[in-house]
Amino acid sequence: MRIRILNLNKTCIFAIVLGIALLSTGVYAAVTVILAVGTIPKSELFDGPATVTVRTLTINPGETLAWHYHPGYAFNVVKSGQLTVEEGCGGGDETLNPGDAFEEMEGEVHRAKNLGTEPVVVYNTFIMPQGRPTTINIPNNERKCGPPVTVNSCTKRGWMIYDHPQPFESQGACIDWVLHRPRITIPAPY
Repeated sequence: MRIRILNLNKTCIFAIVLGIALLSTGVYAAVTVILAVGTIPKSELFDGPATVTVRTLTINPGETLAWHYHPGYAFNVVKSGQLTVEEGCGGGDETLNPGDAFEEMEGEVHRAKNLGTEPVVVYNTFIMPQGRPTTINIPNNERKCGPPVTVNSCTKRGWMIYDHPQPFESQGACIDWVLHRPRITIPAPY
């Protein structure tokens, strides 16, 4: 009997420690359902193969997702609820309602929040270089700012705020990065 009680106590302690560890790593209760995944053999976006993933994302009331970015493009439509998107560089939150659509550009650090009282459902379409995940969480859920998008975003000491994908030692280094970063271009129809 004593051995059985000790084993039960060890199991309870293990479950409690595991629960605390999971909570401290920023695990959240958002639910994703993959609806479809397909491959574009020769994507013009990436000059090579790309993976398209379509999913639903449900965020419960009061929930804030981890700081993250996408290594490609994400196109989104709010189906229900009220979604709040916070950019890593600050500048205020954007609130989106059912029927609102938005895009997330490659590498842009952000997080989603449900500040409302009903679940938020978002339809996501990801277009990523083949072999890349749809989402990359920032280690330790640390808020990051970046990347700079234009030369103007590097001027007037703007270069000092960026720390994603790297910090810059000067305005010139920031401008050089913007001018020489890998670019994804979308050909315009004629």
